[in-house]
Amino acid sequence: MSLHAWSDYARASESAGVTVRNLRPYECVTAADILTELWGGSPMGAPLLVAMEHAGTYVAGAFKAEELVGVCAGFFGPPSSRVMHSHVAGVRGASAAKGVGTAMKLHQRAWCLDHDVSEMTWTFDPLVARNAAFNVRRLGASLDEYLVDFYGQMSDGVNVGQGSDRILARWHLDELIPTKPREPGDAPLVLSVGEDHRPVVTAVPEGADAYAIVVPSDVASLRERDSALAAEWRLALRNAMAPRWAEGWRPTAVGRDGRYLMEKR
Repeated sequence: MSLHAWSDYARASESAGVTVRNLRPYECVTAADILTELWGGSPMGAPLLVAMEHAGTYVAGAFKAEELVGVCAGFFGPPSSRVMHSHVAGVRGASAAKGVGTAMKLHQRAWCLDHDVSEMTWTFDPLVARNAAFNVRRLGASLDEYLVDFYGQMSDGVNVGQGSDRILARWHLDELIPTKPREPGDAPLVLSVGEDHRPVVTAVPEGADAYAIVVPSDVASLRERDSALAAEWRLALRNAMAPRWAEGWRPTAVGRDGRYLMEKR
């Protein structure tokens, strides 16, 4: 399977015009600078990246010619689990949304399979619609846990004052990449975006076995414009998702427009 995974990576890297490889220790300083630039704070400093690289876990970067434009790093779970937790991945502004992120994740997948790691997890902010769509539609990951305020109060420029609810994505690395992602369809809306960009909440219809949630298409811009409204969206989404998670509901499809389909398993 790893040969197939490396072929997937090769196509993605050629399309994005980058080469992804494991970083050398001296390159971790630039990698840490990129992460600080993207997050407005340091999710992983250079000493930690160097230590992880030296210990043999995954610390890699995407290069355009000789320029480092993206960083991806993860660490292993317990020995018997054969799981990698991918803690951070980011692409520098001018190279974002050009396939670099896909190339990095597919390189990480192939590297993991070469190291007998068959599963990968990571967390993402469910309010960031493009990340939800990427994880499910592009990679085929499942969305397994809703984690309320997972990291506690965060002080970086992206997350300060916003709470840190996350969804845990789980990617079975030996499965094929989806070629035709499932669409959310037209299930009844429980949460949607109003004309004033405020959340509009509707009750789940009695006896429904599916419902839909729509979040703002660009929450990053919303946070810059109106951080209080963005925080209101955090609570609205939490209330629409988290309580039903314990009842067996899960997101089973994600649209490009930030629409989640929730179904009871």
